[in-house]
Amino acid sequence: MNFKHFAEDIDSIMARDPAARSRLEVALTYPGFHAVLAHRLSHALYLWGWRLLARIVSQAARWLTGIEIHPGATIGRRLFIDHGMGTVIGETAEIGDDVTMYQDITLGGTSPSVNSAAQKDKKRHPTLSDRVIVGAGAQILGAIVVGAGAKIGANAVVVSDVPAGALMVGIPAKIAAPRGADAGDFAAYGLPNGVLPDPVTRAIDGLMEQVSRLQARIAVLEGELNGKAAHSGSENGAATELGADGEEARRSDVAAE
Repeated sequence: MNFKHFAEDIDSIMARDPAARSRLEVALTYPGFHAVLAHRLSHALYLWGWRLLARIVSQAARWLTGIEIHPGATIGRRLFIDHGMGTVIGETAEIGDDVTMYQDITLGGTSPSVNSAAQKDKKRHPTLSDRVIVGAGAQILGAIVVGAGAKIGANAVVVSDVPAGALMVGIPAKIAAPRGADAGDFAAYGLPNGVLPDPVTRAIDGLMEQVSRLQARIAVLEGELNGKAAHSGSENGAATELGADGEEARRSDVAAE
């Protein structure tokens, strides 16, 4: 069991949580830190083949912290689970370095009760790459990969691979910000500046803008058609008057003769 990363775990929490006042406060009162410590022990027992004892340790940590991490899950360095109550991390989940997670998150499978015997010892939970941020209530399901620096918005349901640097929101989650954004920017709860860019709203706004342009174009065309009709009507009226004058002159000539 390796305890050498404890100091950097605490320092990473201090860097990402403005509510953390001291390292001692983090060490004594942060359930996410306690859950990671317990997982380091349970994971070591799991790898040594002491599976039952590993599960006992993980369940004890769950009772104490409200965070359930299966002993088989692979967790990188400087994981910060903020608040964490209700968060569940499945057996084959993999988490990279500098990942931030919040409460009520699930890293789960898609169909654990369907032919469960055939799923044993197979990858069925997600992989979070380095610097991923997962907002509160998000559900990431299946053996999918979330790319480095991606942000999962609060309450999103992710069921397919996520490109690096993308922002995902909605049910099912869709890309709401261009991929390739600066992955180094930290965004609490997976939302930059607290803004929730709704892809459905953006699509509707785009359609409304197109409708407005089409309406303006139709108004221009109607004006052109009305102008042509008025001009044609005036020409026909003038021709009718000339024809009537000519007919009267012809009749006058006939009467004179």
